[in-house]
Amino acid sequence: MLTVYSEKHHLRDAQTELHGGTFVRPFECPERAEIVLERVRQEKLGEVISPKDFGLAPVLKVHDPAFVSFLETCWEDWVAAGGEGEALPNVWPTRAMNAKRVPRNIDGKLGYYALAAETSISAGTWEAARAGADVVLTAAQQVLAGETAAFALTRPPGHHAAADQYGGYCFLNNAAIAAQFGRDNGIARAAVLDVDFHHGNGTQNIFYRRDDVFFASLHGDPMDAFPHFLGHAEELGEGAGEGFNLNFPLPPGTDYPRWRDALDEALERILAFQPGLLVVSLGVDTFEDDPISFFKLKSNDFADYGHRIGAAMKAAGIPTLFVMEGGYAVSEIGINSVNVLTGFESA
Repeated sequence: MLTVYSEKHHLRDAQTELHGGTFVRPFECPERAEIVLERVRQEKLGEVISPKDFGLAPVLKVHDPAFVSFLETCWEDWVAAGGEGEALPNVWPTRAMNAKRVPRNIDGKLGYYALAAETSISAGTWEAARAGADVVLTAAQQVLAGETAAFALTRPPGHHAAADQYGGYCFLNNAAIAAQFGRDNGIARAAVLDVDFHHGNGTQNIFYRRDDVFFASLHGDPMDAFPHFLGHAEELGEGAGEGFNLNFPLPPGTDYPRWRDALDEALERILAFQPGLLVVSLGVDTFEDDPISFFKLKSNDFADYGHRIGAAMKAAGIPTLFVMEGGYAVSEIGINSVNVLTGFESA
């Protein structure tokens, strides 16, 4: 399996995360991608290539132009306004406020575009996110050109990024960008399967009213887990998109048999949709020792579910693109991520 990777992910090396009432070094760190890449090479998964430059046009197919412009200039605007640390929001347009105008002030802009307070913006954040989009687009192009599967080793992750919001360590929604790229390049229908522990609220937001992209997510119940305000089972899509959104909110302590049953149901629905491309948001924070999650999957389980995805997609002739998302048990992230990929290859 081909892997696409960019060294530019190192430009995203934030030092500030609000966690448990204190500031800590972010769980989402450069070592994550380095360890996964090392495992890819150890397991001889396949060729590793660098991305091409696709420009911003594919990004703007799923993200609001003003939001993209904000991300591009946020750090410079923050520094110019006298910000001494990393940029964090401190005010939001809550349910009782008017959110129809984007403030001129950088503090107001941060709150307008942020969905949570844990994700700081630091020097290099935009460049890293921009490179991540090129990584996923390069991998998608390879799959559309005939590769059975490819792995976009993206960092920072993307599935929490909505059309005009960032947070949950995410800035640009790589999975959504890839699915839309498939649609714009001859694929009549695309599907996104999100196996990250946290609900892919951003991906749901982008495709919720569309019938050409099917979205399925297995995740911690939002009553108990981030992002808290999206990801319930009754969220089925709206308008033309009704029936094309599928959520499996699962309780604390969920073990692999229960998680696997939800996966099998999601795969059945995806096969019935008959997509020409499957994008897998590959988060491995479902692992039993992940520090910010509460599922109980073991390392061998990742190989099994990779095999299940591979068997289903290969039998139906559906090309598959894996996109790296979460996973914060850093020492095991390489084993667990690549187990999914080698499991897929073994099918």
